[in-house]
Amino acid sequence: MWGEVIISIVLLTGLGLLFATILAIAYKKMKVYEDPRIDQVESMLPGANCGACGMPGCRAFAEKLVAMELSPGKCTVSSPTGVEKIAAFLGVDAGGGEKIVARLLCAGGAKESPRRVAYSGHLNTCRGEATIAGGTKDCNWGCLGLGDCAEACDFDAIHLNANGLPVVDIDQCVACNDCVEVCPKNLFTLMPVSQKLMVQCKSLLAGDEALARCSVACNACGRCAADSIPGVIEMANNLAVIHYDMNELTSPLSTARCPTGAIVWLENDRQFEQKTTSPLAVGTVDTSEFEEDIYYQ
Repeated sequence: MWGEVIISIVLLTGLGLLFATILAIAYKKMKVYEDPRIDQVESMLPGANCGACGMPGCRAFAEKLVAMELSPGKCTVSSPTGVEKIAAFLGVDAGGGEKIVARLLCAGGAKESPRRVAYSGHLNTCRGEATIAGGTKDCNWGCLGLGDCAEACDFDAIHLNANGLPVVDIDQCVACNDCVEVCPKNLFTLMPVSQKLMVQCKSLLAGDEALARCSVACNACGRCAADSIPGVIEMANNLAVIHYDMNELTSPLSTARCPTGAIVWLENDRQFEQKTTSPLAVGTVDTSEFEEDIYYQ
């Protein structure tokens, strides 16, 4: 009996040693080397995992930094001191680039675009309201003003103003893309601050029909396109579309004859701080004849 027990113990021990040896060899052969600097760089990053750098998280960004495939300045959340610290540790240039911020493609707040019905349901969010016939706003493309974007922003960069429009604090904004993803109307976009010319409207209606729903809507008059260097702006589906690959050719002249103020030039980089050029009240229409189209060279 004891002989059988001893044999069993020897066999089990032998098998354990055999499998342990196999695992040790496999680990040694298949081990993937990881640069220890990755852990150190990751510890220097803010840990926001916001994705503003273009990577899914700080760990992935640290790997790219160590591989010298990205520059530390791509992290828009880190302070300038933090970026320089990482650059010094890796012995690379801090790099960076132009600041990217979130922009709202709508200026139709409570004063400019009325609500066609009152909503008293329990879904007091933009996403909840949008599921019911597109929301209560008279303009189906307009901002609903319930602040889903502000709630989603982890950097306290978005606040609703008195007119019910979300205002982005460009100093706090890190271009994390959360507001872009959460808006049910797809009104947010990320832009370099150098892109000063903007169309703050996404309505696809034209003329009286557009202005009956919002006094600052693009009414598809085409003046901005006519007043710009050819190719900078085109009219598509009743909406002015700016071609930002020609950004160096944009100018405030494109906004000079806009009858509603739908297209703006952000001289101080901040939205909704300029006074609107629209003389129209909600629901009124400018019926004057359009001036002859001119080009500014």
